[in-house]
Amino acid sequence: MYRDNERKDRRRKNVMGSYNYYKMFGCFNRKFKISDLGPPRDVIDVFNFYSTGESEMSPDKFLRFLVECQREEGTTIEDAERVMDRVLNLSRSHLTCYAFTVNDFFHYLLNDEINGPIKTQVHHDMTAPLQHYFIYTGHNSYLTGNQLSSDSSEVPIIKALQRGVRGIELDIWPNNAKDGIHVLHGRTLTTPVTLQKCLKSIKEHAFVKSPYPVIITLEDHLTPTLQAKVAEMVTSIFGDMLYFPKESDKDEFPSPDALKHHIILSTKPPKEYLQSKHAGKERSSADKDSSDDELEDPRSNSDQDDDDVGCSVSDRYCANEVSSSTTQPLSEILGVNYEDYDDDDIEDEKFEHQKGLEYKHLIAIHASKPKNGTRRALREEHRKAKRLSVSEQALQKAANHNGVDIVRFTQKYILRVFPKGTRVTSTNFRPLTAWMHGAQMVAFNMQGYGRSLWMMHGMFKSNGACGYVRKPDFLMNKGPNGELFDPKATLPVKKTLKVKVYMGDGWRLDFSQTHFDAFSPPDFYTKIYMAGVPADVAKKRTKVVDDDWTPVWNEEFTFPLRVPELALLGIVVQEYDVDKDDFAGQTCLPVSELRPGIRVVPLHNKRGEKFKSVKLLMRFLFV
Repeated sequence: MYRDNERKDRRRKNVMGSYNYYKMFGCFNRKFKISDLGPPRDVIDVFNFYSTGESEMSPDKFLRFLVECQREEGTTIEDAERVMDRVLNLSRSHLTCYAFTVNDFFHYLLNDEINGPIKTQVHHDMTAPLQHYFIYTGHNSYLTGNQLSSDSSEVPIIKALQRGVRGIELDIWPNNAKDGIHVLHGRTLTTPVTLQKCLKSIKEHAFVKSPYPVIITLEDHLTPTLQAKVAEMVTSIFGDMLYFPKESDKDEFPSPDALKHHIILSTKPPKEYLQSKHAGKERSSADKDSSDDELEDPRSNSDQDDDDVGCSVSDRYCANEVSSSTTQPLSEILGVNYEDYDDDDIEDEKFEHQKGLEYKHLIAIHASKPKNGTRRALREEHRKAKRLSVSEQALQKAANHNGVDIVRFTQKYILRVFPKGTRVTSTNFRPLTAWMHGAQMVAFNMQGYGRSLWMMHGMFKSNGACGYVRKPDFLMNKGPNGELFDPKATLPVKKTLKVKVYMGDGWRLDFSQTHFDAFSPPDFYTKIYMAGVPADVAKKRTKVVDDDWTPVWNEEFTFPLRVPELALLGIVVQEYDVDKDDFAGQTCLPVSELRPGIRVVPLHNKRGEKFKSVKLLMRFLFV
């Protein structure tokens, strides 16, 4: 009965048709016929092939399609029937057999819960030490907007954890009375939030998205007395969730699997804190940073991605950030000295050391900065497992001259890369350079948007979006002659990906009729780009389909890949306009996780939030 009524409704729509009306000059209407959403020619051909020319596809024939076309090895007849049951929305108790019509088959293809483009389960080996994984990491995780004048809050931390971010950064400073602890971007106009509020939010939301460990990187500007307060605070708030480092951790990091449902602290030990304070003004400008991050002069290289969009600075300081000709350092603009932070409370070093002992014993991942330059830091052998933090420029410089040294370092230690200080509007850098050299913690501003952040979202859709992605073996192993992976080396094509864009749908449901054009339906086209090692980078685009809410392109593109393990497939749909094209959706997918076959690809808005209805039907084929 259900099937008969559904078919009648479809026939009625085909006979009557439907139209969009657009008012021109306020006096007459333009009429545009709405295209009926139906399967593309390729889908009909596939259905006819696997149904052997019959009008319905039985479960055994659907199973053959899943195994041969979709490459879903290991699927059983029971699995096939279960999928058909979900698509048909019928109870098993009322049926003795299942069958797909071509329209049922088409509806299955458009169901992203069943037929999405990537694997949705954790499937990487999670028992290797932490340095074997890329870790989803945030930068200044508490900021709601720009780096100079926005509010500090627990809300961005919660949002990051709900997305699956596993690395949370907190800058901790004494409050005005120096008897409590605030989280804020120090020596700026950002408003503070209490450390206690941040820690409680982390406890509540740490494992809603993923069971794997959350690493809190502390940029510590506290006296030993306040450090002792931090120790008391984290132990009382986190309780059994807090990971207490073991003796064996000195030689090798534990695994994500061993650290499930634990919270890990990472910062510089108090001894290094005291030494850095006593060094004071004697530090060279090359070593200048606070505990982890550098705050750089705006006169330094301030190029940024054209596609990166950060958060606006609503006060007068913004002009100094974007001007490439400014000669006044940021420190003078804000009236502070970034090299000086003399703590008047430091009186007795022995007392301070005693106070810092408990705090020190809670630090599971010891952090450091490159004291004698990045090059030497990357080449030094360290006695224990540790984390090194460098800026994006330091990484790029090292990659240009000593790329293999970075790969060697990241085989044993953790490398964190953070945005340069001039990104005060919370933009981001392109992460591929860091990843192709093995950097585990690429710290990003999560509150903005832009292509770099879309890449970050794409990478960490991998491995069930659990926040940990196992690094490719070539980044962790040596070759037969002891050689290491060299990102600059000329490599042969390892795999070729063919991407076919069939059609798109859903804009009519998620947008108003005049959102893209006041006088006609939208003119959509799709851009496909490949990000990865330089030799794999490519851009393609479809033709523009005029005046159609349900565009059909049927275009195929080929991408030869040298390092498919690090490749990301970016997809952006835009609406053509004479002046400036309008954004209509985007997504980024890890090539290593793509499910072959005909798949539905849900699109997202600029901030990475999934649209309710907008999607593309595509095919992925590896040859």
